[in-house]
Amino acid sequence: MTQGKRGGGSKSGARGGAPNSKKAKGGSRHTGGMRGLTVRVKTSEGRTVGSQRWLQRQLNDPYVLRAKAEGFRSRAAFKLMELDDRFRFLSKGKRVVDLGAAPGGWTQIAVNRVKAGAPGGGVVIGIDINEWEPVANATCMTLDFLDPGAPDALKQALGGKANVVLSDMAAPTTGHGPTDHIRIMALAETAWMFAEEVLAPGGVFVCKVFQGGTEAGLLKQIKARCGAVRHAKPPASRKESAEVYVVGFDFKG
Repeated sequence: MTQGKRGGGSKSGARGGAPNSKKAKGGSRHTGGMRGLTVRVKTSEGRTVGSQRWLQRQLNDPYVLRAKAEGFRSRAAFKLMELDDRFRFLSKGKRVVDLGAAPGGWTQIAVNRVKAGAPGGGVVIGIDINEWEPVANATCMTLDFLDPGAPDALKQALGGKANVVLSDMAAPTTGHGPTDHIRIMALAETAWMFAEEVLAPGGVFVCKVFQGGTEAGLLKQIKARCGAVRHAKPPASRKESAEVYVVGFDFKG
């Protein structure tokens, strides 16, 4: 299980440290200036039609191009950026846990927005089952979140309660919709169980789910413990993807 795999974020992408440019830290909300000629991928022996389509989509994706230009490790960074621009849950001094963090795009955004490493700044802890390069000013753990010892390891690294728990975890897809839905919902439910243990009163839970019906039980649990719950599909999320994000505000503790 590679629950650290981001939607749209290639593991083979750039693995630089946290972006240092003002452009990367600011994070504009549009993809203007990235248009160009469409890159077409030629057929190749050993390359399936599906992989050819995926590669062509990646080469022509404006968010992929922008991530490379601005020093982010994956296009998924813009999903978190857009969610926070809308709901404002990341700010200086917040303590954040990022579940399924590799290759580090969400961790980079969290570090920038809570000012981790700066005087009065926050704390960011990231975990993923896959090997990933450390992000400056974050604690980066390579460990299966489903390992029985993972929650305690995260709590120890955090050193207290969290203000925000993020989960962009996803299991490898099988191509069978109902099966993939059940697998990602199992991860979402595990993330919520962890959030219930570590979130401070007033905290925020952000989690990826797939539309499909069986998320009703999880939503009921979140609504019972949070003051408000919202659904969002950020612009950086591909239109054809069934993913949406659940954001639970004002955790009751």
